[in-house]
Amino acid sequence: MVAFGSVLLGAPGAGKTTACHGLQQFFALTKRDCAVINLDPANEGLPYECAVDVAELITLQDVMHEFGLGPNGGLIYCIEYLEKNMDWLLEQLEPLKDKYLIFDCPGQVELYTHNNAMRNILQKLEKHNFRLCIVHMVDAHLCTDASKYISTLLLSLKTMLHLSQPHVNVLSKVDLIQTYGHLAFNLDYYTEVQDLSYLLEPLRDEAATGGGARFAKLNAAVCDLVEEFGIVAYRTLCIEDKASVKRLVDALDRANGFFAAGEEEGSMLWALGSSNYLKYFEEIQDVQERYIGALPESDTAE
Repeated sequence: MVAFGSVLLGAPGAGKTTACHGLQQFFALTKRDCAVINLDPANEGLPYECAVDVAELITLQDVMHEFGLGPNGGLIYCIEYLEKNMDWLLEQLEPLKDKYLIFDCPGQVELYTHNNAMRNILQKLEKHNFRLCIVHMVDAHLCTDASKYISTLLLSLKTMLHLSQPHVNVLSKVDLIQTYGHLAFNLDYYTEVQDLSYLLEPLRDEAATGGGARFAKLNAAVCDLVEEFGIVAYRTLCIEDKASVKRLVDALDRANGFFAAGEEEGSMLWALGSSNYLKYFEEIQDVQERYIGALPESDTAE
């Protein structure tokens, strides 16, 4: 039997656990039977109903106390320990194969860019007929700073190449983006990763005033690298907005080939999600209008 699901990962504070809870509530409304699996050994006080908890196998606090490790080293040890005990995880997941699985992962980016343990875990799950989609969550406020946005692009690209799984990048908390700063361009510039050369001029100005002129060539090289691969793009998410969650779920289902059961397709909310009313909100321009507002024409990239 083939099982489907999503693996939510990203830096600390990106909203992974909140998104897992939101997805669980959304699927309850749409009548999609789901189960949330916590793979973060540092996660305490989970807001969602947890079907499998890695804390039953190992916890970060125990590892730090026993081996004298810090939180970063402890998390790596925990995930490598989980990799060596895949039989335990597979045994826990076997009764849940008829459900849509939502994996809540640790917030240490090294696990998805350098260390091989998480990649090996995902590959082993794939061999056991788990069809999973990576959901790489990024805090949308990083778009308000050119240097942080470029760093985010590089992180997303490295994660995609390292994990080599169906992948959807997400700008989370898009409804709060304006509280952190001003977007230099319209939202679609950041979601579609358009011509990055527009970012280099403000970065040069910033480097000149801050004494970081030596980074100008590095910034240009990173932008060229991201554009050369041409595979990074972002969806948007406001977890409190059912229309936003619906759009993300549609993208995830397309990525891993999940087809909704008849009962789910017939539910009221799912039917609403396919109506012309919600299609209006599927465009990034409409997301901008709802949460950000229009930019002056002179501020937009042509």
